[in-house]
Amino acid sequence: MEIIEKAPAKINLGLNVLHKRPDGYHELDMIMASVDLSDRLFFTPLKEDKIIIDTDSGFLPVDRKNNIYQTFEAMKQAYHFSGGLHVYLKKNIPVAAGLGGGSSDAAATFRGINRLFQLEAKLEDLIQLSIPIGTDIPYCLVGKPSRVRGLGEQVTPLHTKLPPSWLVLVKPNISVSTPRVFSKLELSDLYHPNINALEAALLSRDYHEMTKYLGNSLEQHTFERFPIVKQIKEKMLDFGADAAVMSGSGPTLVAFCQTKSKADHIANSLKGFCQEVYVVRPLS
Repeated sequence: MEIIEKAPAKINLGLNVLHKRPDGYHELDMIMASVDLSDRLFFTPLKEDKIIIDTDSGFLPVDRKNNIYQTFEAMKQAYHFSGGLHVYLKKNIPVAAGLGGGSSDAAATFRGINRLFQLEAKLEDLIQLSIPIGTDIPYCLVGKPSRVRGLGEQVTPLHTKLPPSWLVLVKPNISVSTPRVFSKLELSDLYHPNINALEAALLSRDYHEMTKYLGNSLEQHTFERFPIVKQIKEKMLDFGADAAVMSGSGPTLVAFCQTKSKADHIANSLKGFCQEVYVVRPLS
């Protein structure tokens, strides 16, 4: 028996860093959505009590450092099912890109194990299990446009779709360490996007208002360390994007367009500048 799960990429439409918490982490207020760029995971049960991870990506660990491995261990400890798991991961989402690929793979693994072993676990229980593994996993388990607070564990679905749009994702050939970004932040220098106004625009499905309030507190820091990220955003706007915003701590930039022809034009214009360019749509 084999079960297949999709693991869609997430994007940040808004990311506001509010303050540093007593535990040393940063309190966040975000709006996230998912797009139709997805990894695919193939799950097969094993008789032995172990997990085997295979992947077509040479950049990923296949041991306990992998979120998939940690998810299996967390589910095993919580639900005490017998047997093991073979996972084949077909990787389409860029690695270390700010698109939540590893978190979405973990969320798909939670769903896959739940189905494969007929555990009947509730969504809220899976979310609680996922928090120690990765702070984007709770959103990826929900998978709908959401207001996300705290470290990422507080997810409130917005019960709306994004306005009709086409998105261009561009990842330069660099990797950005999220822990390093947060460790170097100067809170007094941060830009704070209006997340309330962005949420209101999404709830009214007003495309122009949505693009007006896109924003990410982490952009300036990443721009200063990696000028190419800023250059890509500027090129997106020069080529006709209605707006552009960095996802997560970067380095991926997301351009918003109302038509596919405009998105294709931007993508084709940037393919000579970066290899990893994708034209995608938001998932409802």
